[in-house]
Amino acid sequence: MNAVRSRLSIVAMVLGSTLFPILGAATAASAGSGFPVTVKTAAGSVTIPKRPTAIVSLSATATEMLYAIGAGPQVKAVDKYSNYPAGTPMTSLDGYSVNAEAIAKYHPDLIVVAYDPPALAAQLAKLKIPVIYDPAAPNLAAAYAQYIGLGRATGHLLSAQREVAHLRTVVSAIVKSTPRPPAHTTYYYELDPTYYSVTSGTFMGQLLGLLGLHSIADAAGVNSNGGYPQLTAEFILQANPTYIFLADHGCCQATPQSVAARPGWSALSAVSNHRIVTLSDSIASRWGPRIVILLQEVANVLKRQRG
Repeated sequence: MNAVRSRLSIVAMVLGSTLFPILGAATAASAGSGFPVTVKTAAGSVTIPKRPTAIVSLSATATEMLYAIGAGPQVKAVDKYSNYPAGTPMTSLDGYSVNAEAIAKYHPDLIVVAYDPPALAAQLAKLKIPVIYDPAAPNLAAAYAQYIGLGRATGHLLSAQREVAHLRTVVSAIVKSTPRPPAHTTYYYELDPTYYSVTSGTFMGQLLGLLGLHSIADAAGVNSNGGYPQLTAEFILQANPTYIFLADHGCCQATPQSVAARPGWSALSAVSNHRIVTLSDSIASRWGPRIVILLQEVANVLKRQRG
């Protein structure tokens, strides 16, 4: 169960050369970088007294965002899940089992977390280290707001604003260029082999909803579990989704072949029509700059099916 909770916590969601600005080639510190600054976070307002030069990121998504807005050189340590972009200063720190003493040895002047155990906040308050709490974004607007907050906190506000504008443009272009599927086109989104999934109200569900897709987990009677219900094989077989998205390919080796081999699953429409899509676990569980890669991948599948 702990493994499942960790997996859900991480969850909790191509374009070639156009992606390079998203990945955050170094940019100049932007306007609005005067300090001190106060930033709104999910845990309240935080004041950063000076431009940070030693950031510790305990959120894989925040790490990607920081590099995307040009704050990469200020990042001195990241957690063991922050494997992107290449060259991040990965450590053994675990953002979901946080130890204040282990963090303090990096002498940070700013810490970014996606998980905020009460004991950590109290410990870090004693050390007088500002902490930005940016949990899993419930929607695109919240994700964009996190960019702006990180931009203000690091002295890269203008770069953050440009990044948000770029993402808005790319997302809009993908949606506009993708033909709408037939009404009531459904999907089963697999987070792990025990059939944890997502509803259309989650970040990933809303992202897929932009392309006209609906989660089978939205059905009446399903315990949404905060948007991440655990379905049963029988329920999935009865729902007969049009598409199956596997977000457990890397962690659990789920493949179209292994799905088709499950008892009764060969009769599913998604299996017989070759509509099983494997997704990168790390991209599918984050709400940062690579959401456009995932959105484009799904859009390409829809285009091929309509072609």
